[in-house]
Amino acid sequence: MLSFSSKIIIQLIDTKPIRDRMNSPFQRGAGGINTVFILFFNFVFSSLFSQEINKTAIYKYARSVVDTMSSENMHGRGYVNEGDKIAAGYISNEFKKFGLRSFTDNYYQNFSFPINTFPSAMSVEIDSKKLIAGKDYILKGSSGGLSGTFEIIHFNSNILKSKKLLRRFYKTNFSDKVVLIDKSNLDLKNGDVGNLMDVFGAISAKAKGVVFVEDKLTAEFSTYQVSYLLMEILRSSFSGNEKSISVNIQNKFIPDHESQNIIGYVEGSVYPDSFIVFSAHYDHLGQMGKDIYFPGANDNASGCAMLLNLAGYYSIPANKPKCSIAFIAFGAEEVGLLGSKYYTEHPLFPLKNIKFLLNMDIMGTGEEGITVVNGSVFKKEFNDLAKINSENKYLKDIKVRGKAAISDHYFFSENGVKAFFIYTMGGIKAYHDIYDKAETLPLNEFEDLFKLITKFGDGLQN
Repeated sequence: MLSFSSKIIIQLIDTKPIRDRMNSPFQRGAGGINTVFILFFNFVFSSLFSQEINKTAIYKYARSVVDTMSSENMHGRGYVNEGDKIAAGYISNEFKKFGLRSFTDNYYQNFSFPINTFPSAMSVEIDSKKLIAGKDYILKGSSGGLSGTFEIIHFNSNILKSKKLLRRFYKTNFSDKVVLIDKSNLDLKNGDVGNLMDVFGAISAKAKGVVFVEDKLTAEFSTYQVSYLLMEILRSSFSGNEKSISVNIQNKFIPDHESQNIIGYVEGSVYPDSFIVFSAHYDHLGQMGKDIYFPGANDNASGCAMLLNLAGYYSIPANKPKCSIAFIAFGAEEVGLLGSKYYTEHPLFPLKNIKFLLNMDIMGTGEEGITVVNGSVFKKEFNDLAKINSENKYLKDIKVRGKAAISDHYFFSENGVKAFFIYTMGGIKAYHDIYDKAETLPLNEFEDLFKLITKFGDGLQN
């Protein structure tokens, strides 16, 4: 899930505006070579996704998807070692197995964008203490490369309280130095933010690097690069008396990376030109250096697991929908919702033909229920969803939320499409870090959430 929170502003970072492909035998008119396979696959999945929903099969398939997509083989589904393309290929193969139709020659919708990456081996030492990437430090998305040993200058937050100290600070020579900023003593609610932005500008124009001390490390992408080192270190790895930092960091800026959305559909039996859309983003934060990757089990392998479960369910003849149902796996969500934005600008069927879009991001927990973004905007649909949950006692709670530009529903609702974004609440707190792993993701409310979504989808078809 993408965060457009004030944390980005407070950190004063990234504030600028923002394999081959499988030919599908299941598009309109295709057939023949895979007929026997399709019949066999549908027979198997009809038992798994029958109208009498098989709880065990749903969980087992979801677990398989999450384990696969968050494995090291997918390199964090980012832009080092073609992680995003490997993930896209996996999803398109699953669409193919289900016999989903395609709007094009295959399930792919290609688009491109610039991206900053860190594919090379890296090292960081502070006062000869070696820091571990992902655990002790993390590079910010726009960071440039830097090699060498540099003096550390500690930023004193008291200078924000004095105009005299500020004037003196602006005259400081930061060349060949790295500035370390601990925000713990800053009053970020009462005026320090503006001053800190000015200070950061002055530092970044002169220093070799800027390091923020944080209570939690949070990874991110950037579509641009800066000329200096930009990173976070964990507070538990910080003493406050550091003298020097030795780094070997190399970035690689890709001006025109080609990525893709993956799109398939089941044709409706009564209203084939009217669509319900289920969506989830498959990309995550990729690799940082040679040694670490971000698994992204909850964000958003879990959403893809739900998307694929739904695709399997509706592909079974017994569950054939009245309206057509499209399944969209978006790329580049973590870069700024770029895949869904591109789709709304280049739709494969008219946006006005979408009855409703349900976007699924962070589906891996649910002890405390779910939150429905846009629930207060589309009140009738929210009330319908809440009623289904109340009658069937699926989830503990369904909380309503207003508009929020934090996942792939956003550009659809901004273009007049009724759309929800749902995410689970409770349980593990790992987010945009190396700890969002399959082995710690419970999927404990996954089946009930699947039942809630399918009943809601059935209602939308009428």
